Amino acid sequence: MTLRELQALLDFHYWARDRVLEAAQSLTVEQFTRSLGGSFGSVRDTLAHTYGADWIWHARWVGEAPTALPDPTQFPDLAVLRTAWDEVEEGTRGLVASLGEAGIQRPIEYRTVDGRAFSQVFWQMVQHVVNHGSYHRGQVTTLLRQLGAAPPRSTDLITYYRERAGA
Repeated sequence: MTLRELQALLDFHYWARDRVLEAAQSLTVEQFTRSLGGSFGSVRDTLAHTYGADWIWHARWVGEAPTALPDPTQFPDLAVLRTAWDEVEEGTRGLVASLGEAGIQRPIEYRTVDGRAFSQVFWQMVQHVVNHGSYHRGQVTTLLRQLGAAPPRSTDLITYYRERAGA
């Protein structure tokens, strides 16, 4: 994996996130927080979990060892969640750029929330974050449909590549 390829994956990740957040904007606060079952219950809780994964991995990459994901109730609406996520995006993009080509190839030691120690090559962890986000964006799409809201525009990787090539 090259630095350029990793940055393209992050571009895709945040492009797809933005499409899902755009679709979720149509929800009322009640719809946003309504429990519908599934892995995390509500659109808010599923998005908060996805944000939380971005946040926790970034924290690990800068030497912190969080012991829990953020509480979804700290995000009463989409705007608060978006602000927090934008900050993590900025930090992640800055970190990746500062590591450079050699830095993304090196392993980083970290601890899981339950304290287990691991070491993983940096680019593999970023790839995991992107893959994790794709999985949960699909869940949010289902929840939006259950609420009668329009789903996001396509968040498929090939759509991203097509749009990027046409720009």
